Amino acid sequence: MSYNRRSVLQGIGAMGATLAFSGLASAANGSTRFIARVTNRGTERLERAGYTVHSSLAGGDIVLLSGDGTPEDIAAVRGVKTAAYDFEFELESPAVTADVDVAMDDDFYDEYLWDKQIQEVKEAHEYATGTGRQIAVIDTGIDDTHPDLTVDTDASVSIIDGDFGEHTGDVGDHGTHVAGTVAGNGTLGMLGTAPDATLLSVRIFDDDGGAAFGDVLLGMEYAASVGADAANMSLGTPPIPPQENAAQYRRFMESVANGVTKEGTVLVGSAGNSDTSLQQGGLFTLPNSLAGVVSVSASAPNDERAFYSNYGTNEVTVGAPGGGYETEAKTLSEDPAEVEWPFPLNLVFSTIPLDDGGYGWKAGTSMAAPQVAGLVALVRELEPTTNARQVTNAIAHGGQGANGRSDDEFGAGRTNALETVRRLS
Repeated sequence: MSYNRRSVLQGIGAMGATLAFSGLASAANGSTRFIARVTNRGTERLERAGYTVHSSLAGGDIVLLSGDGTPEDIAAVRGVKTAAYDFEFELESPAVTADVDVAMDDDFYDEYLWDKQIQEVKEAHEYATGTGRQIAVIDTGIDDTHPDLTVDTDASVSIIDGDFGEHTGDVGDHGTHVAGTVAGNGTLGMLGTAPDATLLSVRIFDDDGGAAFGDVLLGMEYAASVGADAANMSLGTPPIPPQENAAQYRRFMESVANGVTKEGTVLVGSAGNSDTSLQQGGLFTLPNSLAGVVSVSASAPNDERAFYSNYGTNEVTVGAPGGGYETEAKTLSEDPAEVEWPFPLNLVFSTIPLDDGGYGWKAGTSMAAPQVAGLVALVRELEPTTNARQVTNAIAHGGQGANGRSDDEFGAGRTNALETVRRLS
């Protein structure tokens, strides 16, 4: 089958889903949204003070609420430990376009899926394919009409401004691309790491491309509540200095993450695309800098760190193929005599919504994280009773190219699906 189209690549220099602060979040009635940590009868007292409490998280320790006033006003209510504004994220726009011809034939695996080849994914499928496992994708949504994606539409949701709604597809194309990397079933073309796993779409971005911090927290807990084996979060903040307010948001999210992993859901996060050492000056990014979150940096076809990927000892759990080479110039080279995988083939090939052409290339740590989320499904098929930490250890033990787990670029090494599952068999 031949496929001819104009592909929008997302995008050299700002690849993947990098979130940037874009303003305060508002409730449906226009009032300001907040996040608070409460104790004793704090929730009840907030409601008596005139605030609307929308959701409770982390076993009731954290609440999402709306109303008038400031965080200081909320913190003054008895039973409230701390409070902060809920804020909105904005998804950065694609930066590069390219004309491509996609030939979806029997050789597509060899022609396009370098990322699966170097992880020996096909070989790993002799041991496990993700049967009976479910992976949540917290993102822009998933196009469930794509024949290469198996989506549980009944359990899929959209979480916008704190409100839970029905599954509505993909508001962009990022979530569908991530989904194909996790669990493309190969019906038409794309083969993912766990082709027999079921996908769960947790859409948190609205039609304008924004997402609230509180909605990210709700998406994490929702994935655990339905028993997802992993929740892929190919999103994150820019590197943040350890200022008081930023540290407060980190504590909010850490409380939720701890509860989610305790329930058995493995949280997988992208390390970010700022080409920044997260060891310098106490910088951190969310959610990947949280304890318990599998933080994934991006590798190139030659197993070098991709030029955009963040790094840092103790900030990266493992590396995984994310696309592009170690320099931008090398990434953009179309000369097969210069690079083994000329542009755009050195990016990551996967599914996108059918209305946009069905398939495309992207690069970023957003594309690296779902490689690991798919591995979770393989591990859980073989060892269904493992807890989140044990799954993470299995994936780390299967990494290659690093001594121990302290490599500043790839943590325990670049993922290898075959090595991971063979160790469990």
